[in-house]
Amino acid sequence: MYLHMLTVKELSAWLNIKQSTLYLWVSKNKIPCRRIHGLVRFEPEAIQVWLNSFSSTSNMRPHRVSRRKAGDVDHLIEAAKRAVYTSRHGETRPTASPLGKENNDGAR
Repeated sequence: MYLHMLTVKELSAWLNIKQSTLYLWVSKNKIPCRRIHGLVRFEPEAIQVWLNSFSSTSNMRPHRVSRRKAGDVDHLIEAAKRAVYTSRHGETRPTASPLGKENNDGAR
């Protein structure tokens, strides 16, 4: 009996995912595999059973996310502005020079 085992490269092409994702799943035991002297191999039948274990999205109704009114977002933005901005925000004042600081501190 000849059993062809899939490599990481072959399975990643079949599932259309990155090889690094497969290695991550292997390290977390999320996918059935065989480790043979450090090599990772996958049995096609075991992978098919694993894939079939996931529920089909065609049988499920899509979850509907309720949309909030634009006023709700505007309210959040206004609250954030009140929390961060002060009445002095945007004022321009001359910056103090280092020389003035020395004179005020009595360093001269």
